Amino acid sequence: MRADLVERVRRRLAVQGADVSAAAVADAVRAEAGGVAGHGDVLEAVRRLRQELVGLGPLEELIADEAVTDVLVTAPDQVWVDGAEGLRRTRIRFADESAVRRLAQRLALAAGRRLDDAQPYVDGWLPGVGPHGRVRLHAVLPPVAADGTCIALRVLRQATFDLQQLHRSGAFDAETARVLEAIVSARLAFLVSGGTGAGKSTLLGALLGVVPARERVVCVEDAQELAPRHPQFVRLVSRPPNIEGAGEITLHDLVRQALRMRPDRLVVGEVRGGEVVPMLNALNTGHEGGAATVHANAPAEVPARLEGLAALGGLSREGLHSQLAAAVHVVLHMRRQDGGVRALTEIGVLHRETTLVRVLPVWQRGTWTEHADRFAELFRARGVQPPC
Repeated sequence: MRADLVERVRRRLAVQGADVSAAAVADAVRAEAGGVAGHGDVLEAVRRLRQELVGLGPLEELIADEAVTDVLVTAPDQVWVDGAEGLRRTRIRFADESAVRRLAQRLALAAGRRLDDAQPYVDGWLPGVGPHGRVRLHAVLPPVAADGTCIALRVLRQATFDLQQLHRSGAFDAETARVLEAIVSARLAFLVSGGTGAGKSTLLGALLGVVPARERVVCVEDAQELAPRHPQFVRLVSRPPNIEGAGEITLHDLVRQALRMRPDRLVVGEVRGGEVVPMLNALNTGHEGGAATVHANAPAEVPARLEGLAALGGLSREGLHSQLAAAVHVVLHMRRQDGGVRALTEIGVLHRETTLVRVLPVWQRGTWTEHADRFAELFRARGVQPPC
């Protein structure tokens, strides 16, 4: 199928404003080919044009793979995916740079965003992606992207694993699974830390699944990612501003709303801004057993990470550490291992020293440390037999 014919057909459909149906594309192909196009050419044109004008285009088949978490386009002939097998290059190719740019601009429009020379980058959520999960779009146009248009699609699939499934996948052993269950049973507030794609939400969802059925869990999320097997799970989802900059509902707003919904446990899918302030306030006023995820390279870095987020909410460094020491008990750290396995690598407890809080490691890769007694004391203070 000649590229020039495909381009002429694309322009004809744009001028006519015709529906991108198979029949309309076929008629346009025959018209542009002078009525001499064979059935093979017509079918190939229908396939290529519908890829370009509908849905995620040639990236659709990559997103449909359940093992894929990210799709990255860095050049017309460089389309990469990340997932269980790690980062790898695919066979998908675009015709040229213009085709990549057109797809980026069409996806930006679908996300209710603007992407052009005056606004050369975009970040948003794609609607209507069907069974593939929710897809986050980021795209950058030249000259900001010096080597050509770049597209990054992040697939957020619902975290539906339970603890036993994670144990079987190699995330932790059977003894550690019992420790995790004890943390939930003792109503200890915890944070799940880790890098992007480390399995933070997956572990959080599994832990929420062992919350007693009589307890009401209210969760605030930026995306519909958590789906624990729990009969009293209530989800509130934030909303970005529209193309005119109005209508935004932030996680900060939703945390306040969640507190009015009689939660037994308050959960924030990912702490990423000033919502950390009302969350810590809530955990300090009777809402025990709360949880959240936070991006951090190591448990020891969690307090510094929360300092920066709390500053966005107007809380001082001293105020943050004071609230944190009283509100959160445990940090669970997830790390992506070689081979793609997402594993729990460290458990830490928060310890206040003068005015600042440190995270002390109590368990690392299957071994209890010299600080394990501090972990056991958290359980004894609640009248629960320590799991260590």
